[in-house]
This record gives sequence, C-alpha cells and structure tokens, in this order.
Amino acid sequence: MKEKKQLIRVVKTPEGEFVLDMTGKKNGRGAYLCSCKACLEAAIKTKGLDRSFKMAVPKEIYDKLREEWDTLAAK
Repeated sequence: MKEKKQLIRVVKTPEGEFVLDMTGKKNGRGAYLCSCKACLEAAIKTKGLDRSFKMAVPKEIYDKLREEWDTLAAK
C-alpha cells in the first residue's frame, strides 16, 4: 500500500480517451498505479486495467500510456 501522492492515476474520460492524470482530479473513471514503469507493465500483462475499467483496453491505448509514462520519467 502506498500513499495516493505516490501513485499515478490512469483515467478514462467521459469521451472515452485514456490519459495519465498527475493531479488526480481529472473527470472520469480512474485506476491507480505506482510510479515505476514495472507497475504499468504488470498491469498490462495481468490485464489489471481491463478489470478496473470493466472493458478491454485496446493495445493502442497501452502504447500511448507507455509513451506518456516515458515522457514523465524523462522530466
């Protein structure tokens, strides 16, 4: 268990778009992951995001999340 501030929120917006929410305040259904990339990869492998959002998350979305994650890590 980690504090909420140590987690990154993945949000499915009302428009159906998936984005990383660093503020934790974006509108939409969210799922939390720890800030290491291994957590994202584990969530992809075990279909954790699919279960959280109660739908199949397309591969393109996972690719986009990986790119966003890499961008955040570079900052």
